[in-house]
Amino acid sequence: MAAVHVSPFSGTWYPAAPAELDRLLEERFEISRQRTGPYLLADGMGFVVPHAAPEYSGVVAASVYRSLRQQNPERIVLLAFPHRGGIHGVAVPDVRAVSTPLGTVRIDGFRSEPFPRIAERLVCDHSFEIQLPFLQKAAPNSRICPLYVGPMSEEQRRATAETLAAEWRAGTVFLASSDFTHYGRGFGYVPFPADDRIADRLRALDAECIEAAGSVDSGLFLEALAKIGATVCGSDPIALLLSTLSLIRPDGVFQSTLDYQTSGELTGDCHHSVSYAALGYFGRSSFDLAAPDGDELLTSAELTLQRLRNTGRRDPVRPRGGPALESRRGVFVSLHRNSELLGCMGHCEARTVLAEAVPELALVAALEDPRFRPGDAVAGPFEVEVSVLTPLRLIRGAAGFRLGQHGALLRLGLMGGLLLPQVARPDWTAVDFLEALARKSGLPKAAHQDPEARLSVFEAQVLRREKSRGKI
Repeated sequence: MAAVHVSPFSGTWYPAAPAELDRLLEERFEISRQRTGPYLLADGMGFVVPHAAPEYSGVVAASVYRSLRQQNPERIVLLAFPHRGGIHGVAVPDVRAVSTPLGTVRIDGFRSEPFPRIAERLVCDHSFEIQLPFLQKAAPNSRICPLYVGPMSEEQRRATAETLAAEWRAGTVFLASSDFTHYGRGFGYVPFPADDRIADRLRALDAECIEAAGSVDSGLFLEALAKIGATVCGSDPIALLLSTLSLIRPDGVFQSTLDYQTSGELTGDCHHSVSYAALGYFGRSSFDLAAPDGDELLTSAELTLQRLRNTGRRDPVRPRGGPALESRRGVFVSLHRNSELLGCMGHCEARTVLAEAVPELALVAALEDPRFRPGDAVAGPFEVEVSVLTPLRLIRGAAGFRLGQHGALLRLGLMGGLLLPQVARPDWTAVDFLEALARKSGLPKAAHQDPEARLSVFEAQVLRREKSRGKI
């Protein structure tokens, strides 16, 4: 085993001078904070992080490393791959440490040494080594365990995921190193014309790949990439990450898109562009708001509607909560009078921050729900219910739906609709829920079985007042 491998990316992909490299990384972290906001979800189980030079993908990568800085994990398992190929399955770089301008990173191993070793000088890939200065900056006390991941069969992936899942302990985080779409003649991938719509088409293409990764189903993810033909270079590390997380926490992991950008945006030329996505994987509880923040959202909606009733003015009252209310989340606001629905409006995508979305949606529910006459909701007593959603998770079909736990979004062609989990009636089955969802979507009742249908699930933190003090 080699004692210390000196990374050749120093002085080429990033500055060789320690102070200059440190300034560059800190700058990337600050730009990331400005782009995505100060709030970070807690307790990430795994992440997908890009691996271009810091000047290109560094800001997007920093959204992952800011999370790791907050989390301070004990151990990081880094799933990389050799761009030149040559590996099938998984191999461990045969090196004790890797040196960068910020110091030497000691390489940690596995307890049972389950994987073969390969000389780092033979693979020496930036998908691994470009991450090290970020790790030194964000998680200097973490033990780093790198793996090179190549193509493997479904059975091999399952067996490897079982090994990694058995290694998992609280304080362990998995990173999969990958860029997304490589577009342009230089990459041999031009699936659409090189015109003034490239940027929008790239975003749509990457969104489809990211949605597939959000299934936390490696088979579904790889099937989607094969169907699209997308050039996601780290698809094997991502697939292994998804398989591992699904074993550690079955049906309990949701993907959050932390940031996204293309090199074409940075250079002003999308004719030769690489896409960068930072994705985080979190358990259900990471998305729950603390009680004071939930109370502030309810108060904000109530005061907004009181002002509407008293003055007729559409004037949102912003909540005064903590930084979590500055996060972008899917959210719905429902208005009730006893068991009668008076209005319900929202969105499942992370369009705007909660502090802005909730009071505005309270007004929209009272005035713009087409099922009700505008203003009827605030003409008498009403109760406010706020549903804060997890991200969507694409599933294969009804077998992945859990009645009473999941809400669902159904899309088929240009039609689509959503039902919140709490609308399920006591006598419903899962099929009843999905048929009701199809009716709401204007689709045949068995639409979820259509091969072209896209069915996604989510969970919701439902905020409401106690009945004794909930009416306004």
